[in-house]
Amino acid sequence: MTIDAGTPAPDFTLTADSGEALTLSGFRGRKVVLYFYPKDDTPGCTAEACAFQTALPDFTGTNAVIIGISKDDQKRHTQFKNKYGLTFPLVSDIDGKVCEAFGVWVEKTNYGKKYFGIERSTFLIDEQGVVTKVWRKVKVDGHAAKVLAEIS
Repeated sequence: MTIDAGTPAPDFTLTADSGEALTLSGFRGRKVVLYFYPKDDTPGCTAEACAFQTALPDFTGTNAVIIGISKDDQKRHTQFKNKYGLTFPLVSDIDGKVCEAFGVWVEKTNYGKKYFGIERSTFLIDEQGVVTKVWRKVKVDGHAAKVLAEIS
């Protein structure tokens, strides 16, 4: 399954790093930057999270919220957030159903070995819950600025 611009974002309820349930539709009336990343505390994922954190005041000024999703559990998310001072929610998609719904659970190849994993992707969702922009196979450098420019 693939989600493209103009498609209603699949709703979900997942556990956030805080232990609270986070429901996507609970953010109606605000823009949502929903980014999927492979794993907490790895170089690319750390750089991406820190870039969003640095830009967070600018995103807040656009009435947008940033939410990160990976298959890591709540404990790992909390450790990651504490280590890097992240203040936006990270949610756990342990069973991968939300990753599948957004089409980011894909076959990858690394050194000739095939496996399934999260394709680094970002979805910009408008105040009505409709996807307005999709970035797939995200390159981390400059990505947060590109997302912010799209919102502004």
